[in-house]
Amino acid sequence: MLHKCTPMIVRTVAILQLLGSLVLAIERFWMARIFFKSGLTKIDDWANTVYLFTNEYNVPILPPTLAAGGATVVELAAPVFLVLGLATRLATLPMLAMTAVIQFTYESHPDHAVWAMLLATLLCFGPGKLSLDQLIARRFLSGATPIVSGTR
Repeated sequence: MLHKCTPMIVRTVAILQLLGSLVLAIERFWMARIFFKSGLTKIDDWANTVYLFTNEYNVPILPPTLAAGGATVVELAAPVFLVLGLATRLATLPMLAMTAVIQFTYESHPDHAVWAMLLATLLCFGPGKLSLDQLIARRFLSGATPIVSGTR
């Protein structure tokens, strides 16, 4: 009886794996949108951004202008990598760090926990099959265990 179910199980697993890649792509686009919009807001009024980093945000260690510039670069560059699914795991690291800084130094909000979980999922599982990471891994790392790409 089990041998009759095997093709159905294999098809179901294949569909779920494809669905998992779709979910990872949606997570990438979701987080990219959040961070990119924030970066656009920062460059729209740079004087206000510097003012906020100087007087409102309590960013530890960094001078306010450097923190503002760094945050803006991360918010504009990392989302591009996420959307492309290129160096995805690397791109999530500064985004996770920024999320933690926002949560613990400026504004504690439940959304930040959701952001952290979505980014952590991308960090742990990679970008999925619908990504440049996966394309690069298939093209150049065939037979090797991919470092830059998730298994999903």
